[in-house]
Amino acid sequence: MSEQPLPNPTLVRGLGPVATTAIVVGNVIGTGVFLKSRVMTCNVGTPGRVIAVWVAAGLLSMAGALTYAELAAMWPRAGGEYIFIRNAYNSRLAFLYGWMRFFASGAGSLAALAVGFAIFLNVLLTGALDITYFSVEFFGYQLPFGKLQIVALSSIAFVTIMNCASVSVGGRFATVLTAVKVATIVTLGLGTLLLAPGNWTNFLLADKGGLCEGVSAAARGGSAGFAAAMLGALWAYNGWNEMPFVSGEVKHPGRNIPIALITGMAICMTLYVFVNGTYFYVLTPTDVANVRVTSSVAAVVAESFLGPIAVSLIAAAMLTSTFGALHIATMANSRVPFAMANDGLFPKILSRVSKRTHVPVRALTVQGVWAGVLALSGSYDTLTDYVIFVNWIFSGLIIVSVFFIHRRLPRVEGVYRAWGYPVIPLLFLLATSWLLINTLITSPTRSAIGLALVALGLPVYYVNQRRRRNRS
Repeated sequence: MSEQPLPNPTLVRGLGPVATTAIVVGNVIGTGVFLKSRVMTCNVGTPGRVIAVWVAAGLLSMAGALTYAELAAMWPRAGGEYIFIRNAYNSRLAFLYGWMRFFASGAGSLAALAVGFAIFLNVLLTGALDITYFSVEFFGYQLPFGKLQIVALSSIAFVTIMNCASVSVGGRFATVLTAVKVATIVTLGLGTLLLAPGNWTNFLLADKGGLCEGVSAAARGGSAGFAAAMLGALWAYNGWNEMPFVSGEVKHPGRNIPIALITGMAICMTLYVFVNGTYFYVLTPTDVANVRVTSSVAAVVAESFLGPIAVSLIAAAMLTSTFGALHIATMANSRVPFAMANDGLFPKILSRVSKRTHVPVRALTVQGVWAGVLALSGSYDTLTDYVIFVNWIFSGLIIVSVFFIHRRLPRVEGVYRAWGYPVIPLLFLLATSWLLINTLITSPTRSAIGLALVALGLPVYYVNQRRRRNRS
């Protein structure tokens, strides 16, 4: 009797509700909670408005999360947004999304997090990493290579290797790192309330002539200031949409994905509002606006009751927070090229899953190498800035798809449907349209370049489709 071939290894559902929620919280909380309050105070002027912006941005993100939860519960497969766009529209549009995500947005965010990790470690080590071995000139740009770059590359390599272990191991590691993040923020807030000299009357004051270093006059006050503050807060909430990338590895996805997205966003919003309230308990709005761009409001507040050691402690907090986000983003983003390779839109080799750990090791490796190249090139900030506009377009398209899906597919008992439909998705869509119009008006060149970078994927898509037809 001939031997039957062994089945190809596949992803396993090893992420429970706690790990899945930790992925949401850990990927959302980065450095924004430590850094954005200064700029937002300059944008809107008063503590009450700053808190209102944090709440508004949190509710907007929650609206998106509620809608994404329905799509992820309906299509619980690796790839998240790529799967949503492919199933709701077509493979061409899905390819353009994946192209943008892999080559610019995803890998660029990993490179930025890795470099940020190296910078915070350098602050913690009081400049010990400020050593450059050599520089390479590339099209008129000097690209340095030294200890900072070695640390950045090493951090990418470490989290890539960690994510090559089973997804349950990666989930436990993410849970630990997220718990440390949350504990750090709660400790900072409680320590401020209990130990720092403060006054609640600061909430009745407004910024009067604060330095507002690096904040343009056009982004201070009025609707323009509110829009700028919203963008800053939304940047701090960014990352919730990446949890569905690992939908194919979540246990009982129809139940656990909605729970994780809703609970995770509620935790993030609560922490952000709480800690920002403690900032204004200690500092007046003008004090916040006077914080130097090289420092952070969190460091100044902590210094008021901890002394000079606060700078090192806040650097350590941002270091841990950045590393946690890097680990989770590495896990999540690698599932996009994996899903595309499964559909034949990326090289098939990236769809291979490890027989031992059941994770897409080759997709992880290629992603890590490309993120390392971007980290060395210094082009990640430029790339991510260019594709922010396109990111919001795809988010809008995903939300629009929910309206079509509700018309085409009947409600199935036991399958999660977005709470508040159609009001909640419509509010998110209106806010997305407002952000797109505002970005198009304020940054038309950058928006056009972003669209052009994505459009470069069209020739690749058509060449790939022709090859597939020829093989068939």
